[in-house]
Amino acid sequence: QLQASGGGLVQPGGSLRLSCTPSGFTLDYYAIGWFRQAPGKEREGVLCISSSDRITYYADSVKGRFTISRDNANNTVYLQMNSLKPEDTAVYHCARDRYSYCSDSVVEFDRWGQGTQVTVSS
Repeated sequence: QLQASGGGLVQPGGSLRLSCTPSGFTLDYYAIGWFRQAPGKEREGVLCISSSDRITYYADSVKGRFTISRDNANNTVYLQMNSLKPEDTAVYHCARDRYSYCSDSVVEFDRWGQGTQVTVSS
């Protein structure tokens, strides 16, 4: 599975960096995506990074504020979130794409983990 960490409470305009660490496999050959789900809303794709570091944005609302990176040596994928807004409040999950590239469909993400809560509030 995958473990997401790094969430917390932050004021609007603040920053957080989330980490995604797998267990039982290495990240090198897979695309990894970040998803979020706010209370009462459907799960939404945020960003994805392929095995070759190509980035795909699933949510236009995070362009220019969020970025994703991977550190294969430490087997970790990061989600850097800047200029956070209250509407970014959600539980953030990372997931493994069964392919090395970022898929268009969430059904191709075959490994998930428990998420981490991000709350943006003053």
